Amino acid sequence: MPQVMEFKLPDLGEGLTEAEIVRWLVAVGDVVAIDQPVVEVETAKAMVEVPCPYGGVVTARFGEEGTELPVGAPLITVAVGASSLPEVPAAPVAEADGGGNVPRPLIGYGEDHSRPARRRRVRPVTAAVSAPVVVAPVAPAVPAGPVPVISPLVRKLAKDGGVDLRALKGSGPEGLILRADVEAALAVLRAPEPAPVAPVATAAAPAVAAQGERIPLKGVRGAVAEKLSRSRREIPDATCWVDADATELMAARAAMNAVGGPKISVLALLARICTAALAKYPELNSTVDLAAKEIVRLPSVHLGFAAQTERGLVVPVVRDAQHRNPESLSAEFARLTELARSGKLTPSDLTGGTFTLNNYGVFGVDGSTPIINHPEAAMLGVGRIIDKPWVHEGQLAVRKVVQLSLTFDHRVCDGGTAGGFLRYVADCVESPAVLLRSL
Repeated sequence: MPQVMEFKLPDLGEGLTEAEIVRWLVAVGDVVAIDQPVVEVETAKAMVEVPCPYGGVVTARFGEEGTELPVGAPLITVAVGASSLPEVPAAPVAEADGGGNVPRPLIGYGEDHSRPARRRRVRPVTAAVSAPVVVAPVAPAVPAGPVPVISPLVRKLAKDGGVDLRALKGSGPEGLILRADVEAALAVLRAPEPAPVAPVATAAAPAVAAQGERIPLKGVRGAVAEKLSRSRREIPDATCWVDADATELMAARAAMNAVGGPKISVLALLARICTAALAKYPELNSTVDLAAKEIVRLPSVHLGFAAQTERGLVVPVVRDAQHRNPESLSAEFARLTELARSGKLTPSDLTGGTFTLNNYGVFGVDGSTPIINHPEAAMLGVGRIIDKPWVHEGQLAVRKVVQLSLTFDHRVCDGGTAGGFLRYVADCVESPAVLLRSL
């Protein structure tokens, strides 16, 4: 007899407690192999695929696409050892979502695209039905029984907002109450009273009740908000900045790219300068352990860089950047940027940074006061490189000028160290030979 195994949403690491189903990769009745991705989910960090540890026939799926599930909630059940759906006498049939569609399972974490996901549709041996058989319902839907909620986050949201869950009709499978249901109820409760009819309303300017748009602070936007708020709460930061003549740096880049081979980006050159500066000023490659009341200086430079995507701001991390040359840094920046734009960064690609490089010059601005990427100790901001009048060798000339700004944690160092770091970076930008002398 096949054994039915329940696969739950695994812990995706880095403190993530929930994920939203983006796309099911298998359907009820499909045969899955061990470690085959079954569902794609979106966390506060990235889009990830979730592989199933069991091989067999999918007998049930839990949650529609767009549903948020907490870690530990059931995803699918698999009949291990079966080659087709087992016969289930008088088993309830899963309701279709209006058009005969049933939710598809989530994709696995890990970005192994070396082999395509194997999928084989097996028809049930029992009589044909309009929807796949579900072995286990998500939650009881009896009105007098327990409230059909599996997410503790949904329960807390309802409790904090004063929503009676028993009065809600869930939109999920088997009447499961989802976060969207509670948020809709909260919107009704919080809606302002209708304004009294205006005494005068002209045809040219009809009276319209102005209501602000409410955008859920969740996913990547919510994670960014929480991290930046925590940085402001915990880190006593300070910022210093300097203008630098980048003419020689741009000339050096042009000469490097003229000899053929992979092109070197400006960001890669700045990253190489940063790693050399952090070797001279290791205080800025550190973190603060509040519990132990210690400053922890880190042995490796895991360099984060800010990347704007359709899903919001993300900070991919280049591991062991201090061991990479400009060519290697350029290639890694390009690889991670492409993954960020396609939404395929894994949680490990977005965590563990020790110092961040933020090139906001791509937005056409000169300066900024960056917020430190907690729990790091510093961030270097780079403005646009533009032609400006500049005194060069005693003469007024048009040079390529960039503004550099350093925001640092004042607990790990004082202004002298921060100023020394920034001045070294500026010296390397103005005269790349300074970097060569330090290698």
